[in-house]
Amino acid sequence: MTKRFEGTDTYVATEDLKIAVNAAASLERPLLVKGEPGTGKTVLAHEIAEAMGAPLLQWHVKSTTKAQQGLYEYDAVARLRDSQLGDERVHDIANYILPGKLWEAFRSEKRPVLLIDEIDKADIEFPNDLLLELDRMEFYVYETKDTIIAKQRPIVVITSNNEKELPDAFLRRCFFHYISFPNEATMREIIQVHYPDVQKRLVSEAMSVFYELRDVPGLKKKPSTSEFLDWIKLLIVEEIPAEVLRSGDSKSLIPPLYGALLKNEQDVHMLERLAFLNRRESN
Repeated sequence: MTKRFEGTDTYVATEDLKIAVNAAASLERPLLVKGEPGTGKTVLAHEIAEAMGAPLLQWHVKSTTKAQQGLYEYDAVARLRDSQLGDERVHDIANYILPGKLWEAFRSEKRPVLLIDEIDKADIEFPNDLLLELDRMEFYVYETKDTIIAKQRPIVVITSNNEKELPDAFLRRCFFHYISFPNEATMREIIQVHYPDVQKRLVSEAMSVFYELRDVPGLKKKPSTSEFLDWIKLLIVEEIPAEVLRSGDSKSLIPPLYGALLKNEQDVHMLERLAFLNRRESN
């Protein structure tokens, strides 16, 4: 890699994250990134591509995704249709081979960043089915008897939300990094990047409410960084004063515009019950 990743103007990268990205690139191993939802795992690949001036290829994995789709797919239905219509294209099977994201990455003239997003959503065998291709940076196309070899090894970023355990054989081939939830100092940097003109007092009060909310025991889903940024934006747009966030009223357990932070009714009801109990104790 000709350049080192140092973050970008729009992405606050901690020192340990920078080290992880550069180490994975130096080792030429996939970077496996885990962390709470909303901590910037997917965005990281975008920022690496921007920082390196590299093309970005994105493979968003679903529960039905198969590893073969990342290599190529053979469109037998289209070939059958064309044969019925007498199309001359049917004589060359290569016309019906559809390259996948790995194929695109291998054939890229410039070293690309390949994002394999949320790999843990797929079947448990999905990671193992990519071991050989990610190791050797090549694969065989049986229909055309061609071997697709990477022109240069892409920078591979793989994200996981820990929905299921990944195979040991796959983990051994990756450089691992866990993105910890931002501390208050890092969060202030992140807010400054996105909202440089926001009032400092509003930020201080909003952060106090946000981190206290995350510390409430029993929350089914703790609000994430991206949700906090959405909330800050709403506070600015709706011109909510900082005093409202620190009113001292027991109702403040449920913050204004809470729909940006709380995403299920159980958490809302729990905070309402806590607010009710606080009112009773204060009377």
